[in-house]
Amino acid sequence: MKAWEATLRKTQAAKKRANSIFGTVSVTPHTDDEEDEEPTSASTGEIYHAERFLPNGDIYTGQWYENFPHGHGKYLWTDGCMYVGEWYRGKAMGRGRFSWPSGAIYDGDFKSNYMDGKGTYTGSSGDTYRGDWVMNLKHGHGLRSFSNGDEYEGDWQRGLEEGNGRYKWSNGNYYIGEWMAGVICGKGTFLWASTGNRYDGLWEDGLPKGKGTFLWPDGSFYTGNWSKDPEERNGSYYPSGSSPMDGNNLDWDPQQVFDELSHCEICFGEKVPVLPSQKKLAMWRSSKGGGENKARRMSVDGRVSVGVERMTDRFKMFEEEGDFGAAREASMDNDADLFGSEMEQFGNLRISGGGQQLRIPKVGKKQGETIYKGHKNYDLMLNLQLGIRHSVGRAPPPDNLDLKASAFDVKEKIWTRFPPEGSKYTPPHQSCDFRWKDYCPQVFRTLRKLFKVDPADYMLSICGNNALRELSSPGKSGSFFYLTHDDRYMIKTMKKAEAKVLIRMLSAYYNHFRGFENTLVTKFYGLHCVKLIGPAQKKVRFVIMGNLFCSEYTIHRRFDLKGSSLGRTTDKPESEIDGNTILKDLDLNFIFRLHKQFFQQFYRQIDRDCEFLEQERIMDYSLLVGLYFRETSVAGYLIPSGARTPTGDPDDEGTPHLSRADVDQLLNDPSRWASIKLGVNMPARVERTVRSTGCELQLVGEPTGEFYEVVMFFGIIDILQDYDISKKLEHAYKSIQYDPILISAVDPRQYSRRFRDFIFKIFMEDA
Repeated sequence: MKAWEATLRKTQAAKKRANSIFGTVSVTPHTDDEEDEEPTSASTGEIYHAERFLPNGDIYTGQWYENFPHGHGKYLWTDGCMYVGEWYRGKAMGRGRFSWPSGAIYDGDFKSNYMDGKGTYTGSSGDTYRGDWVMNLKHGHGLRSFSNGDEYEGDWQRGLEEGNGRYKWSNGNYYIGEWMAGVICGKGTFLWASTGNRYDGLWEDGLPKGKGTFLWPDGSFYTGNWSKDPEERNGSYYPSGSSPMDGNNLDWDPQQVFDELSHCEICFGEKVPVLPSQKKLAMWRSSKGGGENKARRMSVDGRVSVGVERMTDRFKMFEEEGDFGAAREASMDNDADLFGSEMEQFGNLRISGGGQQLRIPKVGKKQGETIYKGHKNYDLMLNLQLGIRHSVGRAPPPDNLDLKASAFDVKEKIWTRFPPEGSKYTPPHQSCDFRWKDYCPQVFRTLRKLFKVDPADYMLSICGNNALRELSSPGKSGSFFYLTHDDRYMIKTMKKAEAKVLIRMLSAYYNHFRGFENTLVTKFYGLHCVKLIGPAQKKVRFVIMGNLFCSEYTIHRRFDLKGSSLGRTTDKPESEIDGNTILKDLDLNFIFRLHKQFFQQFYRQIDRDCEFLEQERIMDYSLLVGLYFRETSVAGYLIPSGARTPTGDPDDEGTPHLSRADVDQLLNDPSRWASIKLGVNMPARVERTVRSTGCELQLVGEPTGEFYEVVMFFGIIDILQDYDISKKLEHAYKSIQYDPILISAVDPRQYSRRFRDFIFKIFMEDA
């Protein structure tokens, strides 16, 4: 409070000086006092020491460059938070120390206002973490000591214990082994300090689950299958130096282990009160340049606005001053000048690397045509919804993820007839008589559990009161696509050959997902068939998949990338390209740069996924990439990260550009980091590329050094095409006309190698 009161007094005493240096948030007439501003070295572009009292009460003391902190300095917020350390163009960058009013302190590396690199966080309650950070999250290797005496040292992923680690309780007990999402899960060892007893084996959700062995200090042990459900437990007891005994005849009960473990809780510790990247930096603005009659606007999070002011912003400001009518009249008079000058200003913006200023494509209409009664596929939609409701609601979710080989058998399918009048097992309906086939139902039920899909939510998305949407045109394969109303699931009709491929590879597909949680391969939730009863005897097979672009972010650019060049360009003119247009390899004009931790994870996963597809003789798959550009101007131009955005005020050209709050929601809501994983909601940067003149078939252009902040979505799609006779004939035919390296239809091994080579050229580590 003393610091705040002192700050307030200094601010009031220096109000005129602050207004002349930083500007105000309301329209003020020009006065002679503003001409008394002290001359500084800002006009010369030199770094100098300065003390700034900001209009909102914040104080900055340290090195200054043009109109923002640059070098070493101290920033004190009115709420008591303080940062002391290195700055780069208005952002905390380098080594620094951030303290909170509660007494919590972070001392370590910063990158663009994030805790990023090596650092130590000490909480107000005594919790400490010393280790690696990535974008405000514990990510890498670190040691955390809790205030209750517990301690964890090991791997972290996205703020939670994940990987290999050692957790020691205050009573001396400890666990060494694998973790997942902050919970003991995988293979590990638990040691009781008081007795010397030990458990070695598999774990799930913090408890023994699967094969395991319990050992006593005298050498005797109990081994078998463990589960919190007593009916699933079985094992044998081996006394020290004796033959085995039936574990069911022991006086000792394995339930004692579960009872003891229930008292060993994992401590979560305290959370960071306010993330440094969320702290507002008060806007400073020179009053020189003849712009004294222009309304000054500060964004919600205190960041500098992109482009020029919006008309509505001026309405709000004048309304606060009690003169809304005058503001409206002034805004209407200057409307054309405002937006016309913005276009001119952005036309004059110079870009490193040259080339035309990029714009986000126009927003496309919501994909698909809603299937109402009277639509040619209305009955098919009803049949599909009836069948899925029957399949999902008929059987309970599986108890565990272990499946027998018989569950993957080709003959493992269930036929159900749906007469219009209903039957003992099916409800009456208004559609035609049809039969419903469920392929490998137990496998797909278990997959949905593995994907953490709630059966009720699954049925509600597909079979609720809302109709499906049919995409306007079928894909190249002739398949039709349908989207659920909430965009979570995509339903694709498929050929018999594709269904056979999926069933053939289903066992390997299931094991791949169990082994690699972050796999980029398409998620399949069900495989079904509708057969109409009657003369037509029409069969429609379809698979239910996850929609990669189901997100609250508007996808501005979509790319389908294979690594081949023949025919790999969109056939639409530039004027018709919108946010829904799928661009291809030769349309790509970016290199994707991922943070070091994410890139290493991505590199390993691409290798694993390609090896899996190669073993299953799959080819012609592609990487689907979606980009959301976080920084755009009012006129729809993309703003390069770190670019100086002209606003018509000469002195403002030195002002740093920071993202607006309304397009930077990810940074301001730390709870959203829990939704970030490989290929989903990933913050990254893209670097613009330009192809050389006369190299139309050049897959990867030359980097220009022009970067954009994005949120990325990506995954591997179209994984049901094996290298059959039709693809072999296509390869032979096209090889006569074109270079075999350029065509898409090649042997799975060659396809995998070419695909990986291309992906690792366009995805790089962000240095």
